[in-house]
Amino acid sequence: MSMFRWDVVDPAPGQAVAPHQRLGWGKTAGLGAQHVVAMFGATFVFPIVMGLNANLAIMMSGIATICFLLIVKNKVPSYLGTSASFVGGAGAVYAQGGGPEDVTGAILVAGVVLALVGLVIHFFGARVVNAVLPPVVTGAVVMLIGFNLAPVATQTYMPADPWVAIITMTAVILMAVGLRGFFGRIAIFLGLIFGYVLSVVVDKIFGKTSLPVPGNPEPGAHWRVDWSAVKEADWFGFPQHTAEGLVGNQTELNNLGAVGWHLPDFSLTFALLVLPAVIALVAENVGHVKAVAEMTETDLDPVMGRAVAADGVGTVIASAVGGSPTTTYAENIGVMAATRVYSTAAYYVAAVVAILLGLVPKFGEIVNHTPPAVLGGITLVLYGMIGLLGAKIWKENDVNFADPVNLVPLAAGIILAIGDASLKITDDFSLNGIALGTLVTVIGYHLARLVAPRVNDDGTIIAVGGTGTHASPEGDETDSGAAPGRHRD
Repeated sequence: MSMFRWDVVDPAPGQAVAPHQRLGWGKTAGLGAQHVVAMFGATFVFPIVMGLNANLAIMMSGIATICFLLIVKNKVPSYLGTSASFVGGAGAVYAQGGGPEDVTGAILVAGVVLALVGLVIHFFGARVVNAVLPPVVTGAVVMLIGFNLAPVATQTYMPADPWVAIITMTAVILMAVGLRGFFGRIAIFLGLIFGYVLSVVVDKIFGKTSLPVPGNPEPGAHWRVDWSAVKEADWFGFPQHTAEGLVGNQTELNNLGAVGWHLPDFSLTFALLVLPAVIALVAENVGHVKAVAEMTETDLDPVMGRAVAADGVGTVIASAVGGSPTTTYAENIGVMAATRVYSTAAYYVAAVVAILLGLVPKFGEIVNHTPPAVLGGITLVLYGMIGLLGAKIWKENDVNFADPVNLVPLAAGIILAIGDASLKITDDFSLNGIALGTLVTVIGYHLARLVAPRVNDDGTIIAVGGTGTHASPEGDETDSGAAPGRHRD
């Protein structure tokens, strides 16, 4: 029981609270509630776009968080919310004729692989993974995952009401940039509430719309917000069982209410479509652990592998009953940075609240009936942010794109993914979009390294220039520091 004992402290203003410490239970409960709100928006938005049950996702995020804390022995304060990295893979499974059970089966396999990667890191160090997946590769995979999703935002959700989508998107941008501290960190959640209210107001002013909804290009006159199913839902209960024989993303088919808990189905074909997300999760987890280590001024490298493996275990547990994949959440790390309270006790409180919230079917129906245009506005921001996170990885690791080894294979892989290209392997199996782009990126990079000369001969210099070629000039414009024949922007 020592794991559930914390030193009670009353810190001076500005003094940090360590993971093994806690405030009084009243204040700890308040902090736990903050963590619930911080993870809330993304944790139920992503299950919706993956065609999975939001109530179940919230509930299993709490259970996964408790498992994570136990595995890392309370040394890494973090919340496990729904991972965005699997959205593209889920879409690929649906495109191949799969259903919700196939998606969660593929995600479970990815969770097992992630847990195994965590064990490798634990016993052999992160250098083994970095050798196979250096920052130049992980950045590219994260980028192609995000940008591959662009058509979902623009062609599936946004047409339901383009103006509502654009206004919601604008609100998210303004709140994310203009609000400070805690409220800035939950801009996605606030944006979703704003979009919901906006849709109600638009219904009141303009009446019904005949614009298309996901899965139905000619739905006839309908309200943007329809809460008839919300009124009929119970206040307390376990999510229902998923209906039999579902194929495709039920959100896009306007049938999300038919998805609940279920046992996963397994297919090697579908698993391969989802596995690229593991690369993104490894990069994400390692980055988050390093961020927490820096904030707490603690060496967390010895538990790095445990943290990655724990995320894999959380994903396995959640997907085993039809829930969503999990990952450590930057939103909650942001809350810790703002409050300087790193107590794991607050995360246990947040996890319990999430589990209880998952047992409220009425809440689930409210989430399920989020207007598609609102999802469109939010995903315009979210998917773009995922893609640009790849560029952030490149920048922070000083990736040199004047080197053709870094430039050429990544360029091909990213375009294959963004263009959602398809390569037929057999009659029953083909590689599409994210999976194909990831394979080309990883294999192409290592092949390029094998054949590249030891001395750089500027093989792609004509196309992209060398280091500094595109830098803005500093000082006198007549400075001749640039190489002859190269331009300055």
